[in-house]
Amino acid sequence: MRYVRPVSATQSTPSPEPGAGPRPVRVPVPGQDPRAQWGLTLAVIAVGALTIRPMGFSGQGLAVAVLFVLNSAALLARGLPEHRVPPRAALIWLTLGIAAAAALIGASSSGTGYLFAYFLAGHLGYRLGTRPALTLAALCSLLCAGVLYFHLGPGHEQLPWVVGLTTGVPVVIGIINRSQRQAVRSALSAAESAERAARAEARTAVLTERGRIARDVHDVLAHSLAGINMQLELADALLDTGDLEKVREANDKAHGLVKESLKQAQWTVHALREDALPLLESLTAMVESAGHHDALTVTGTVREVPARVTQNLLRIAQEALTNAARHAPGGPVGVELTFAAASITLRVRNGRATRTTTPGTGSGMGLIGMRERVALLGGSVAAGPVTEGRDQGGWQVEAVIPEWVSSHDE
Repeated sequence: MRYVRPVSATQSTPSPEPGAGPRPVRVPVPGQDPRAQWGLTLAVIAVGALTIRPMGFSGQGLAVAVLFVLNSAALLARGLPEHRVPPRAALIWLTLGIAAAAALIGASSSGTGYLFAYFLAGHLGYRLGTRPALTLAALCSLLCAGVLYFHLGPGHEQLPWVVGLTTGVPVVIGIINRSQRQAVRSALSAAESAERAARAEARTAVLTERGRIARDVHDVLAHSLAGINMQLELADALLDTGDLEKVREANDKAHGLVKESLKQAQWTVHALREDALPLLESLTAMVESAGHHDALTVTGTVREVPARVTQNLLRIAQEALTNAARHAPGGPVGVELTFAAASITLRVRNGRATRTTTPGTGSGMGLIGMRERVALLGGSVAAGPVTEGRDQGGWQVEAVIPEWVSSHDE
């Protein structure tokens, strides 16, 4: 499923031109289109300047002109970004604007001064919370209606007092616009959160896949090269003794390890491609190629196993067999594969070494890789010395994979 990345109101999208910087893309929010808002504001101011009378430089005309300027300033302030106007400052500004609008209705003899009250009341619902917006809208209606009802200025002759009561009604439109704006912002925030979660999930998947590939590369290269290097060092040491038969034997083993490495590389490619691998046949071939014929014991009813379970069990077996050859050369090796009702168990056990081991220490990545593989399948792994039986003094690795992994994959 393709993931479609949303774009927030302040987010940038890459420019299609190569080498160009990010190009900002703004998503319009309901009731917040700046061009429409400025257009309406300037239209109200222009209509008011042409119709409101009287206007002059003395007496009533001066009072009307001053109130007109105050109303225009209050209306123009609607274009200020919300983050630049503190809530308390917005409350004071809108309260004074409503008072100036009511005074303009009473002071002017004619014109469209009442439009300032309507537009400011609508902005109350958009800029303020619901309770303060409704309170100021009620105040606006009462002030405008009171100015007209009590004949507090010449404007009462032009307008009935009922018009004053309606000046607070546009607050409902502002509240609706604010609710739509909050819904859009919430949707954008949720989309951005989903995007971040998807990115984190994709990154986790990439890291998990890298870890899986690293384990497979380690299993193939580290084991194979270590074995080949061991045989070549042995052949080089035997050259000084003049025992060509043993040199030839060591050389043949090195060739055998090279062939085994090629086979392991094929298994790794299959695993990375998630091809279906036959667990029993692959495990049998692996054990026999390691020189342990008839060492595999199968218990329970054999059934098909998902590819990822198969590949991880094979890698664990490969790690255990390689460690047995490295640390206990010549010792007996036994491999048990048990199909139980609730789990699949792989057990690899080796006895004491019968030949001299080459000094050296492992990287420790093998056991870590086993634990990681089993953890991915929800199982458990135990590795430690054998303390009893004919293999006492040897080493055992046991991995248990729960049955639910198989049924879940199917």
